[in-house]
Amino acid sequence: MTNLELSESQQAGQRLMIGFNGTDLNDALRYAIDTLKVGGLILFSRNIVSPDQIRELCGSAQAYAAHCGQPPLFIAIDQEGGSVARLKPPFTQFAGNPAMRSMQDAAAFARTTAGELAGIGVNMNMAPVLDVAPPQSGSIMQKRVFGSDPQWVAQMGATVITHLQANGIMAVGKHFPGIGRTVLDSHIELPDLDSDAQTLAGSDLLPFQAAVRAGVCGIMLSHIRYTAIDPQRPASLSEIIADDWLRRQLGFNGLVLTDDLDMGAIAKYHGMDDIVPHCLQAGVDILLICHAGPAIEVAFKAMLSCGRSSEKQMQKSAQSVRRILEMKARWVR
Repeated sequence: MTNLELSESQQAGQRLMIGFNGTDLNDALRYAIDTLKVGGLILFSRNIVSPDQIRELCGSAQAYAAHCGQPPLFIAIDQEGGSVARLKPPFTQFAGNPAMRSMQDAAAFARTTAGELAGIGVNMNMAPVLDVAPPQSGSIMQKRVFGSDPQWVAQMGATVITHLQANGIMAVGKHFPGIGRTVLDSHIELPDLDSDAQTLAGSDLLPFQAAVRAGVCGIMLSHIRYTAIDPQRPASLSEIIADDWLRRQLGFNGLVLTDDLDMGAIAKYHGMDDIVPHCLQAGVDILLICHAGPAIEVAFKAMLSCGRSSEKQMQKSAQSVRRILEMKARWVR
């Protein structure tokens, strides 16, 4: 399926990845797929009962998308191991990134996780975490990072990416351009980080450069405002960071995703009618909205109107949809 075969509504919906309530293909999920034309789903603990149940949920959602003439769905999950792991026993439990002592550990985690995700119909893992947490910094990410040495984080992250993707699961590195220096939780509040470009380039960006070289499928933008880079907007809404830094300087040609737009760092300060134009201008491919509610429909309608607001924006939107469809053709079975 190509851009030309999709309606405007389908092209708008392909840019949305949503969370939902329930553990089966219910009416709300059908509405999201057939009316809002969403291109992706993200699973949380609230959607998971057992391996058989989640396999049935993913399979029925994909079948319904096909029935509606939709492209196949991205179905994502956060399965980092440790403190962020949506799948509980009988799925394999890993201690998390800080506990990994070798690239063999990272490879084993990625291979096992990829096999278990593929077995239940999940095709994308929102991992690895590529943030670097300086020692004694009080980083909010301390329990989720590989460590404080950017070269080590780069090696471990690239290993996870390589082995996830070699085993059929798209990897999404996060949180660009790095949130390891922050102490505020962006789930609640908008953190400001005043590190300049030279500081970030010598540390925080190194794991993302390694991820690009490893062919990572997606990179997630942070909800941090880097005041020395773009004093106006957090990374997830910033054309400077998403387009200039990530696309042009790092040469990344994969999917660019926001973090959850329901998080306090964004939702406290921006309405969805404001968020969508900034994301589209920045060249973000996929907007992530992790909670069921009216914001999803508002985003869909804003996507429709903004996508055709100018010739330049129409070209950017077409490029995003093409990237999404190409990724689906390659990875989603």
